[in-house]
Amino acid sequence: MPPAKKRTRTYDPVKIRAAVLAQFGNVQAAVRTLTPEQLTQPTRLGDWTVRELAAHIAAAVESVSRTFDLEPPAKAELALLDWPSATIAPVLAAANADRTRDFAREHPDLDALYARTEQRLSERLAATPGERLLATRPGFMTLADYLVTRTVELVVHTDDLNAAVPGLDIPYDRQALAACTRLLADALAVKAPGASTEVRVPPFAVVQCVAGPRHTRGTPPNVVETDPLTWIRLAAGRTEWRTALDDAKVSASGERADLGGLLPLMG
Repeated sequence: MPPAKKRTRTYDPVKIRAAVLAQFGNVQAAVRTLTPEQLTQPTRLGDWTVRELAAHIAAAVESVSRTFDLEPPAKAELALLDWPSATIAPVLAAANADRTRDFAREHPDLDALYARTEQRLSERLAATPGERLLATRPGFMTLADYLVTRTVELVVHTDDLNAAVPGLDIPYDRQALAACTRLLADALAVKAPGASTEVRVPPFAVVQCVAGPRHTRGTPPNVVETDPLTWIRLAAGRTEWRTALDDAKVSASGERADLGGLLPLMG
């Protein structure tokens, strides 16, 4: 008998909308405190400065409102679980870097940019159903699905800002952190289908993946476990698998517990 098809995870649209607004608010409050000197500091994202990273976060959220002004596509073509891998496309990555630098130059007043972005997003979300189709750069998606991807953008780049500015300590909205963790865990299961390895990211996600003998009861022979932020850093390419193992940020047991060749999951 073939294995049962795994059920696709669903997300509460009300909670996701609240999570996006909450995490954007956390970043907005922190960006408001940055000094001119801190804004010129480097980040771990190539040659981006803190100012450019902050502008990129606003642009990533503003993209929701911006797509409302475009003609909606006829049908969705990009499934939520395919979004992480779609961000790896080299052409998209290069264009994204150029757009970020241009966007940062065009919006020197970050306070005004964040305030306008938050207002537009709040107004648009209040009047738009989750089924509305959006023509996003990676592909056509529903608003509900695209908002889940915004939790990934916000959480990953919150971590980038915290890494660039010691002591900034932007908090993570729990729902945003949970959605980000779960989407990236499920994306791993799509990339490496199977049930021989169990990946645990408590308290938010447990997925089975990697082809091989199927486990049915008791402790799985191949187990990977880590915390949410370490998992997100691995999936987003901020931390290498071997480094996380050496630093004891990840525990991995079993011959099929090496995920190094499957990571990162997004660009």
